[in-house]
Amino acid sequence: MTSVTEGLKPEIIWKHFETLTRIPRPSKHEEKILEYLRKFATERNLKVREDSTGNIVILRPGTGGGEKSPTIVIQSHVDMVCEKNRDSNHDFMNDSLDLYIEDGWLKAKGTTLGADNGIGVAAAMALLDMPNESVLPPLECLFTVDEETGLTGAFALNGEIIKGRTMLNLDTEDWGEICIGCAGGGDSTITLPTEYEEAPNDFLSFQLSVEGLKGGHSGVDIHEERGNAIVFLSSVFDAIQKKSDVRLVSVIGGDKHNAIPREAFATILVSPEAVSDAQDAVSRRHAALTKEFGSIEENLRINFSGLDDSPNTNLSRKSQDRIISLLRTLPHGVLKYSHDVEGLVETSNNLASIKMNNGNFIVACSTRSSIAEALESQRERIRIMAYAYGASVEQDEAYPGWAPNPKSPILETTTEIYKELLGKDPHICAIHAGLECGVIGEKVDNMDMISFGPTIKGPHSPDERVEIESVDKFWDLLLKILKKLAKK
Repeated sequence: MTSVTEGLKPEIIWKHFETLTRIPRPSKHEEKILEYLRKFATERNLKVREDSTGNIVILRPGTGGGEKSPTIVIQSHVDMVCEKNRDSNHDFMNDSLDLYIEDGWLKAKGTTLGADNGIGVAAAMALLDMPNESVLPPLECLFTVDEETGLTGAFALNGEIIKGRTMLNLDTEDWGEICIGCAGGGDSTITLPTEYEEAPNDFLSFQLSVEGLKGGHSGVDIHEERGNAIVFLSSVFDAIQKKSDVRLVSVIGGDKHNAIPREAFATILVSPEAVSDAQDAVSRRHAALTKEFGSIEENLRINFSGLDDSPNTNLSRKSQDRIISLLRTLPHGVLKYSHDVEGLVETSNNLASIKMNNGNFIVACSTRSSIAEALESQRERIRIMAYAYGASVEQDEAYPGWAPNPKSPILETTTEIYKELLGKDPHICAIHAGLECGVIGEKVDNMDMISFGPTIKGPHSPDERVEIESVDKFWDLLLKILKKLAKK
């Protein structure tokens, strides 16, 4: 197989990353990548520890004079978000990713790239593969599972499989930033029972669609105020029903709880005499949304197209009103900015996905906050809204945030080395996203942590890409940090 990354620097990372792109690793289906890592360790005579959840630790002894140094934990998650364009036939359970390079960025055709957190995994593998004369402290490379759909691996981590008390998390996506804190979060699943009735015989069937939005990560991209396909769809339908006799048949949109919805679709019935009014309402809302979001959502498409088959049933007017009112009421986007850290989103909600299932309308929301009390307050707000429309709500256990420690020893070391390399201080920050650091910090006492990585744009969307040049810089920094720690 021809290598797309051949010749890229550092060769040792790109080699392992390209291998990862050939191994299917969707969240909750990490069996193939875990088996590969076990084989990888065995071939190099490296010890492996595992817990019952599937988390793996591969151990490398210190080398090059670092044999007696304190153990350093290198942490990444093995799963990836699996999003693809509608016209893509990619099978994430079986197919390799189709890589290509464009303008200094590595991308995948029509799908997510898995650089989040594949570059971190590849870097850990590269460290395990370094020559024995390399100056390295003892390493525990911790590979966790199912980070993207609920931090499952971190939550279930058996802290006994980790001995080190300094950890480098390789999951941050802006080169030049050193992350020392993150938001906590929790998901809400709303279930609204629905009623159906016989469809009018003479009504015409249409598909209403919203497509072409950027999507992106529901945490780190939420401040950009990108469009939400579900919000757009509900607003368009609401505009139609104010002008026309229209019935809702079904609706679907979004996919992952941690991705801003890019697409949403509804099947609707319209009375023959109201079709022109419906088309006019769609055009007007399309123009209004383009005016409001056109500078950031330049590819927005809203289509209203006839269907050959007409359904025999549609949702009752009561169910229809409840669905649309609920979608128009639920919050999406930034809810509050931090008073303490300029520009940092404190609290947000992602109206993540909608679907019909077994006579129920299902809505998924993902709420984040760096303040535990604010997180629970917003989740309570969602519960109250759902109950008001006759829905039930299930909420998972919220995962904790990671409180910043500006006096962290590993932060001090990293800042010093970064300044030596680049002649300036790194940007020390907290992020509005869930990192495993917060959970691991609760599982393992006295863990000193930072998070950093190369530049990755568009994570959790088919626009995901990693800046090739930043990977080389990231690797250089990582090696110099470890060399410094090996001499302490």
